[in-house]
Order: sequence, then structure tokens, then C-alpha cells
Amino acid sequence: MMVINDVRNLTVGVIGLGSMGAPMARNLLARRPAGTAVHVQSRRPESLTPFVESGAIAQATPRELALAAEIVVVMLPDLAQIEQVLTGPDGLLAGIDTTHTLVVCSSISPTGLRELAARLDAATSGLLRVVDAPVSGGTEGAEAGTLSIMVGGDNADVARVLPVLETMGTPLHLGPLGSGQVAKACNQMIVAATMTAVAEAAVVAERAGLDVAALLPLLQGGYAGSRVLETKADRLIAKDYSPTGIAAFMVKDLTAAVAEADATGTTARQLRTTLGIFEDLVDAGLGEQDLAVVHRFAEIDGAE
Repeated sequence: MMVINDVRNLTVGVIGLGSMGAPMARNLLARRPAGTAVHVQSRRPESLTPFVESGAIAQATPRELALAAEIVVVMLPDLAQIEQVLTGPDGLLAGIDTTHTLVVCSSISPTGLRELAARLDAATSGLLRVVDAPVSGGTEGAEAGTLSIMVGGDNADVARVLPVLETMGTPLHLGPLGSGQVAKACNQMIVAATMTAVAEAAVVAERAGLDVAALLPLLQGGYAGSRVLETKADRLIAKDYSPTGIAAFMVKDLTAAVAEADATGTTARQLRTTLGIFEDLVDAGLGEQDLAVVHRFAEIDGAE
């Protein structure tokens, strides 16, 4: 059974209640010890109703959420969306008048994360601290509260937010600020390459006359088995590409991974090839569908 650290007397805010952020917030509400206040904010006020019914406190603007919560968790698609909730008269920065910690669960580039933290430190005279905590495990892990959470930041900042993250999964402090984003980039390298290999294998097998519905479970029991194959096999069999997380985001994540590879002097040939595949997939108009849509792309690539 997961052991949840004591987070009594903390005030926590959550912004970004999409397919990942919503179940993360629900687990925070369900697993919080008595006395922990959870605040939520969204551009769509109607989306806050189920969270309020579960005990959250709705705030009209990011500024009001910052005034109410000392720890703010953001789960937004990219840096541009984070900047939007930070700035302006109703932005988070307008509500920073005491020490706060911003927990960035979004997947963004390590460099972008560090630059953001430096700007926020200067803008708030050190009052707003930043921890990066991107996650892996998909919507399934978010719903179950079993996410792998990759954490970067100063020791004291991370210690402050670990009890919150423990309600959502298993956080691990990997090093200084940006370490979580580097780890997430590495994670996405593996996920993208594995998803592509599984999708292409399924197309080859189907065209050779094999029953893919029988083959994929068989492969899962051998060396080809993976979490990606386990969670995406049914989608490949049914050719169901309805989005949980959209494939286009992989271009952003793999681009960040390439930048990190360049910074570390790593050739990373497979990474660059995989990035090219997902860039072509987006150009083909498939980017707004689930990651499993690489299967559809493998079917049409070179066939039309």
C-alpha cells in the first residue's frame, strides 16, 4: 500500500484539468490528509464542478489561486500555456506575495524550464520557487495514481512538494532543476521508438496474413513485451486512435530530447529518425489523434 506523507496544513492549487491533470487532481483530493486545502482553477468554470463536489475550492483566476495556495501544480501542454497563466493582471505572478512553489508537471524542454525559473526568480525577488515534475504512465496511470514522477529542483523545494506528488504516483528526486525534464525526454525517446516499432510490426504481420489480435498478446509474453505494447495493443487491433494524449506532443518532446542529445554530444541516431517519423505524421494530418495513430501512419506511408 502506498504510504502518503503528512501534508496537513498545506494549501495546494491545480491548474490544467485535462486528460492528465483532472485525474491527478482527483487523486490529490481523495488521498489528502484532513486539513489539506485543494484549490482549482480553469478557463472553463463549469469544468470545476466535480472537483468542488469532491471538496476542492474553485478560484476564478490564477491570481486568486496563487493568493490562496502556497504550492501550485500546473499540468499544461507546453511552455506557452504556462506563460499565459503566469502573466497579466489576473496571472499567477500577480498573486505572489509570500513564498510559493510552482510544480511544473508539463513536459517542456530542460533549457526552457531553467530559463522560466530564472525569470520567475527575478520577477518575484525569489518568492516563487520552481520544481519540475513531469510524469509518465499515461491516463491509465493518472487515473490509478501510479504515475512515475521525475523530479528536479533544490532539495528544500522538492521536500516541500513531495508529499503532494506522492498522492499522484511515485516521485523520485533525480537532481537539480531540469533533471525531471531530461528524464522525461529520455522516457519519450523510448516510448516513441517502441510505439513506432510495435505499429510497424503490426502492419507487417497483418499484410503477411497473421492474426494481429492473436500475435500482439503473444509478443507481450516475450522480449518484445512492454508497457507500451500492453496499453496500446487493443487500440492497434481495433484501429482506435481516439486521443487520450495527442501524437503531436511527441514532436515537442523529441525535439527537446534532440536538443539535450546535442548538448551532451550524443549522436542519438534512432532519436532523430523517430522525430522525423512523428514530424511526417503531423504533416500528414494525424497529429491530433492518439499516439497509437503511428499505426495508421505506417499503413499509409509510402502507399499513397
